[in-house]
Amino acid sequence: MSDHEDSKAESLIEKIQDHKNSSSSSSSSSSSDSDDDSKISSVKSKVFRLFGREKPVHHVFGGGKPADLFLWRDKKVSAGVLGVATTIWFLFEVLEYGLLPLVCHGLILSLSILFLWSNASAFIKKSPPKIMEVAIPEEPLMQIVADVRIQINRGFAALHDIASGRDLKKFLLVIAGLWVVSIIGSCCNFLTLFYILFVLLHTVPVIYDKYEDKIDPVAEKAWVEIKKQYAVFDEKVISKIPRSLNKKKV
Repeated sequence: MSDHEDSKAESLIEKIQDHKNSSSSSSSSSSSDSDDDSKISSVKSKVFRLFGREKPVHHVFGGGKPADLFLWRDKKVSAGVLGVATTIWFLFEVLEYGLLPLVCHGLILSLSILFLWSNASAFIKKSPPKIMEVAIPEEPLMQIVADVRIQINRGFAALHDIASGRDLKKFLLVIAGLWVVSIIGSCCNFLTLFYILFVLLHTVPVIYDKYEDKIDPVAEKAWVEIKKQYAVFDEKVISKIPRSLNKKKV
């Protein structure tokens, strides 16, 4: 009996030791996994991203329906919007169709079809068309107006800050940007420029979202080279420009 009890005790001790070893190995593996995850996240945080972004491209565009539209998450909707914009640009620029005649002719055609359909429904024994009532809601419209007002005020504040002579770097960047826009505007009119920007918004983000791992290293090299050239320009030109009178007084 004593030998039997001793063997039971030994087997129990072995089971306890095996359980401890397995728990320690699982805890060590889980800690190693967590260490690996932390290493991966730290490596990802050190990776250069275009414009210094830390969120995915979908979150940069707001993460809602506009982001889905620009990133072609719903290909039918994105293709439809791009097709409508292309049709409008073709009518105005290629066919030189005016805005007012287009609106008037569209209303004439739609009203004529609906009017004839409503009166002929009794003769052709079909139900008349269901014309939905269109009304602009007040709250979304006021929200859009408020957002536009905030953005306009921010633009005025930025222009005031640039004109005050506090930041020479920002001043030169804005002047260069306006000069480039003026050159582009002299080559094409506003509608064509707007259409080009619209097409770029529907092509560049989705291409970058698909090939960002290949684009970011190239952008990093270009950014380093731009910073080197700016350092040379700062040393030879900007540093020799006298500061504003306000800063001299301070």
